[in-house]
Amino acid sequence: MVEIRELSAAECRSFQSALADVLVDCVEGGASVSFVAPFSKAAAEDFFKKTFDEVDRGNRILLAAFLDGKLVGTAQLVLAMPPNQPHRAEVAKLLVARSARGQRIGARLMEHIEQSARAAGKTLLVLDTETGGNAERLYQRAGWVRVGVIPNYAMLPDGKWGDTTIFWKRI
Repeated sequence: MVEIRELSAAECRSFQSALADVLVDCVEGGASVSFVAPFSKAAAEDFFKKTFDEVDRGNRILLAAFLDGKLVGTAQLVLAMPPNQPHRAEVAKLLVARSARGQRIGARLMEHIEQSARAAGKTLLVLDTETGGNAERLYQRAGWVRVGVIPNYAMLPDGKWGDTTIFWKRI
C-alpha cells in the first residue's frame, strides 16, 4: 500500500535518515538531482537539514511516499518566489528509491504536489529534469508542457555533462 503525506517540519526531522537514504540511492543510481559521486549519507542529511528550515518558514512543502510503511520517495514544492510571481511554484527533487520504482509512486507524488500547489494558491508550476530520463516521460504523461532542452546544463553524478529539459503546467 502506498501513502503520500505532506510532512510538517517536525515530521521531516524524524524522517531525516530515511529521506537521506532515498537521496543517496537515487544519486548512486545516476539521478541528476544536483549532486555528484561520491555522495555520502552525511551530505544527504545536511541537504535535508536546509530543506527542513525552508519547510519551517513556509517556503517549501515536502511530501513523502511510504510503501508498506517505509519511506521510499519524496518530492518538494518551492513556494518562495519573487514578488512578481506569487502565482508560481517550482517542483524539485522528485525522488523514488530504485527498489520501489515501477509502482506509480512518482506519478502519485506529482498528483499530490499539484494538490498542494492548488491549496497554496498557485496556478503555474515549473520544473526541470534530465533529458531522456524516466522522469521526463512521467511529466509528459501527466500533461506537463515541454519548453525545451538546455544542453550541458548540469553535471551528472558520474561527472559527465547532461542536458536538461524544462517543463511547465497550469493547474
